[in-house]
Amino acid sequence: MIDLGLSKLAIIGVVALVVIGPEKLPKVARMAGTLYGRAQRYLHDVKAEVSREIELEELKNLHKEVQETAQSIKSGVEESIAQNMSEVENAFRADDAAQSPLITATNEDLSRKAKEFRRKRLVRTSAVPLWYKQRNGGRSHVVSGAARVARFRPRSGKSASFY
Repeated sequence: MIDLGLSKLAIIGVVALVVIGPEKLPKVARMAGTLYGRAQRYLHDVKAEVSREIELEELKNLHKEVQETAQSIKSGVEESIAQNMSEVENAFRADDAAQSPLITATNEDLSRKAKEFRRKRLVRTSAVPLWYKQRNGGRSHVVSGAARVARFRPRSGKSASFY
């Protein structure tokens, strides 16, 4: 900024007093101070905005670098998983070829039976009305395992309450 010493300010004050006059000098000084304050606030806002833009640009560059690194790690992991899966599949096929075709038929039969069992169980449980479940002690809503453990755990020496 401009270097204003005490002597320079005194000279400016004397010239202003002579040119403006003693009646208008306080108003002009107040207005000059107000304008100077506005200019300082404006410069401060501009500096803050520029620094925010610089920080935002740095963050964007950092985000881009992180994304590229994550993508390269992801592709490396996917390649190694695909390679391991192909090795496992080849080993499984070699082992499966050594077994008889009768075993594969039983595996398909087991999977069909499991699907049928799940379907029948779903039909059995969904066909029971809510009022019947409530009256006969069936669960009316799902409770997580952690909530069930917390519900049955005794607190401060008291016995557990089961409903």
